[in-house]
Amino acid sequence: MKVKVFRKEHFNAAHRLYNSNWDAEKNKTIFGKCNNPNYHGHNYDLTVEVEGEIDQETGYVIDIKILSDIVKEQVTDRFDHKNLNLDVPEFKDLNPTAENIAVVIWNLIREKLDSKFTLTIRLYETERNFVEYSGY
Repeated sequence: MKVKVFRKEHFNAAHRLYNSNWDAEKNKTIFGKCNNPNYHGHNYDLTVEVEGEIDQETGYVIDIKILSDIVKEQVTDRFDHKNLNLDVPEFKDLNPTAENIAVVIWNLIREKLDSKFTLTIRLYETERNFVEYSGY
């Protein structure tokens, strides 16, 4: 009997979408306002979904406090009120699109999560724009 457990979090971060292999005009054409050289910010909403079997002793799939601590350590403490391009090493050479941010978050959480669980990340960049990544 598999059950999904969800943890919602929130963080604020700035970024700039930019491809260093392109000239300024192409970056502006492709990324528009998101290419602002002075960066721009989002109030990101994150949903972390963990799926697994219910433990017969605890009644939990995963202790939500443990999941909360993992998300805080791996994501919130790392990304909140940061400039993703400048302050987060994972984006030194990776364009911080919502898609790439979701994959990075998935990898950071996955390495701390027991392999018996499946993991899905849903990242809302705005109320209407979001991405989802499940590791494949």
